[in-house]
Amino acid sequence: MKVIAINGSPRKEGNTYQAIRMVAAELEAQGIEVEVLHVGGEQVKSCIACGACQRNKDEKCALAGDSLNEWLQLMKKADGLLLGSPVHYSNVSAVMKAFLDRAFYVSGANGNLFRHKVGAALAAVRRSGGMPAFQQLNNYLLYSEMFLPTANYWNVIHGAVPGESAQDAEGTQIMRLLGRNMAWLLKAVETGKAALPAPEAEKKVRMNFVR
Repeated sequence: MKVIAINGSPRKEGNTYQAIRMVAAELEAQGIEVEVLHVGGEQVKSCIACGACQRNKDEKCALAGDSLNEWLQLMKKADGLLLGSPVHYSNVSAVMKAFLDRAFYVSGANGNLFRHKVGAALAAVRRSGGMPAFQQLNNYLLYSEMFLPTANYWNVIHGAVPGESAQDAEGTQIMRLLGRNMAWLLKAVETGKAALPAPEAEKKVRMNFVR
């Protein structure tokens, strides 16, 4: 089994990466491969609502010039996704938001590519604003009918300079437990596929409030 971890921080090995590695260490100890994509280190274009992915249904975003379509295929093939972002003004980083908007829009336009994968999210923050960012990340997972593992608190870790998050004893425990629970859920889902058929997918119902 394999998990794709998305590092939405512009700092390749900052506290977001350190938190991802804490989770990844538990997954790898259970024999689950983890590949980290440093999305925050690239210039990722924002969605322009062109609707091409809806029309073409080729599992691609029509915007060129970044690695999104390559990353998207890695995410599609993975058993689980781990989303990690620093906190910028009580929200995820701008690059992470642009990436997630496009990746999950393409997924939804192509039959929900991430449905029934195991997905988890975490946020790294200096002081406060971690919860809004964590909840924003979860919105993408929940929208996609993914299965979410938990820890014993919300998945937020604290630290200012790179590496300082290792001093957050409670935060490191949260990441450790998240990794263990994610590994267990990945294996439970894989085992369950052989025993039980998945619920039938339904076409998305869209309704505007102003008609």
